[in-house]
Amino acid sequence: MESQKKLIPTFSFEFFPPQTPEGVERLRVTRRQLAKLNPKFFSVTFGAGGSTRDRTLETVLEIQAEGYVTAAPHLSCIGSTKDNIRYLLQKYYDNGIHYIVALRGDLPSGMAQPGEFRYATELVTFIRKEFNDAFHIEVAAYPEYHPQARSAQADLQNFKLKVEAGADSAITQYFYNADAYFRFVSACEAANISIPIVPGIMPIKKFSQLARFSDACGAEIPRWLRKKMEGYGDDSASIRAYGLDVVTELCRQLLEAGAPGLHFYTLNSAELTTTIWKRLGLQIQS
Repeated sequence: MESQKKLIPTFSFEFFPPQTPEGVERLRVTRRQLAKLNPKFFSVTFGAGGSTRDRTLETVLEIQAEGYVTAAPHLSCIGSTKDNIRYLLQKYYDNGIHYIVALRGDLPSGMAQPGEFRYATELVTFIRKEFNDAFHIEVAAYPEYHPQARSAQADLQNFKLKVEAGADSAITQYFYNADAYFRFVSACEAANISIPIVPGIMPIKKFSQLARFSDACGAEIPRWLRKKMEGYGDDSASIRAYGLDVVTELCRQLLEAGAPGLHFYTLNSAELTTTIWKRLGLQIQS
C-alpha cells in the first residue's frame, strides 16, 4: 500500500443519467446533498454501445454548468466510432470538462461487432493522441479480476497496458472483501504500477438488487454476507442497517490502510452514502 499511502485521499460519486423528468429532478436534489461532501468529481455512466449517450451528455453538461462539482463523464468504447468519441471529447473540452472515465463497456444485445475499439487501452491511446494531456483519464480496475479475464496475470497485464497508454488514475469495481483490494494493490506495486487506485464502494439497500448487479458484473458477494442478507428475507430495514454496518467498516479499513479515497456508486441517491460519510467522521460543508 506504500504507493497509495503517499496520496491525498479524494472522494467521488457516480450517477446514471435519469430517464424521466422526475428522475432528473431527484438527481438534482441528490447532487445538491452530495456536493456538501466536497467531492473531487461527479461521474456519469454511459450505457452499453452509447445507448444513453444523449442523456449522459445532457446530465454531464448540467452538472458542469451548476458549478458545484466537476463533472466526469464515462466513455465506453464498445459500439462507438472514432468520430463519435472525438465529437464527445471535443464537446466536453469546449465546456470546460477535463475528467474522463474511459471504459471498454459491454457489447449491446444483438450487436455482433464491437466497433472501431475493442479495449479500453485503445480508447485511452486515442484520447491521448487526439487531445494530448487535455483530460485526466480514469480507468477501471478489478481487485477480484475482470469476469472475462483469461487469468489473474492477464488481467493485471491489461491494467498495466491502460496505465502505459496514459491513464492517470483508476477506480475499482466494488467489492466487500478489503483483502482483495490490498492484494491487488500489492500486485500492482510489484508490476511497477503506482497510479492512484481508488476503491469503488457500493452501499447496500436491497439485497436482491445487489445480487443482480453482482451476477452481471462479476463482483463477489462473500458467502458470509450473502447468507446473512438472505436470512433477512423481506426485512428491508434489517438489510439496510446491516449493509450500513458492513460498508462503513469496509470504508474504515480501506482508509486506515492508506487507500487514496473512495468512489461511491450512489444509484442516484444520497441517503446511504451520506450516512456512511457521517459514520466515518468525514467533513460535511454547512
